[in-house]
Amino acid sequence: MLPYFLAVARAGSLRAGADLLNANHVTVDRSIKSLEASYGVQLFTRTSRGFEVTDAGEELLPVAEEIEKLITTARHRVEGLDKTEAGTIRFSLPPVLAHDVIAPIIAKFSSTYPEINVELRLTDTQESISRSETDISLRVAYEIDEDTIARKLYPMAIGTFASKEYLKANMPDAGTGGSGLNWIGWTGPGSSPGWVSQSPFPYASLRHSSGDGLMLLSMVRQGCGMSNMPVYFANVYPELEQVPGTEPQLAYYLWILLHSDLRRTVRVRRFVDFLAEELKALQPLMQGSLYRP
Repeated sequence: MLPYFLAVARAGSLRAGADLLNANHVTVDRSIKSLEASYGVQLFTRTSRGFEVTDAGEELLPVAEEIEKLITTARHRVEGLDKTEAGTIRFSLPPVLAHDVIAPIIAKFSSTYPEINVELRLTDTQESISRSETDISLRVAYEIDEDTIARKLYPMAIGTFASKEYLKANMPDAGTGGSGLNWIGWTGPGSSPGWVSQSPFPYASLRHSSGDGLMLLSMVRQGCGMSNMPVYFANVYPELEQVPGTEPQLAYYLWILLHSDLRRTVRVRRFVDFLAEELKALQPLMQGSLYRP
């Protein structure tokens, strides 16, 4: 029951806590109530803003975190003894890279290692390696500050793209600074409120936005406007075209993260090595015109 308490305390609400555990919110609620009944105290105050930890909950929190740490350490040490090319790996990654980049790699990996199963978690939040929320994580970031083993690959190239039909219909009549054009913005992690004014088209309208990379990509393909995205997608979707007057830039790095206790686990090592090699082979497409052998 303590994992449910920790999840809700960290997330601030019942449903968000359930999402962290990939569980049903009814189960989480029932477990917390059982925990409160067994301790004879109220651990949360239910408000319109969510679940707020009470004084009793604050007392329990560091103890629960210490127990979580001990359980996680025990699990990783035992798993680290596994010398077989079999079993399940939990792998988290950004949704925007899942379908067109990672899915083909998983298919090749499955053919090579048929006894290793991959449980995929598609999320733009940074699932914690140290708290055992996932075994391996693919991150897109400048730096990694989590206490994990991190394999740094290479920076991805980001460019400004729109559909060819959108550019054909709107670019000839665009005014100074992009007036008359539409931006599709990013509202997820790392979003910057002043990015339009700092862009090549500061007078373009911010018509739409999304915190889901796949939705943003789909809206660009449907001709809703232009947006910044990995240049890789221009190779996958021929209807996309780099917006005239813009240049791609090397931005966030690709990282593969895993817990130090799992580095000796054969199935984990096989997957990490395979993933790294396949992603390195994609570097020319990931960096486009900026790739230097």
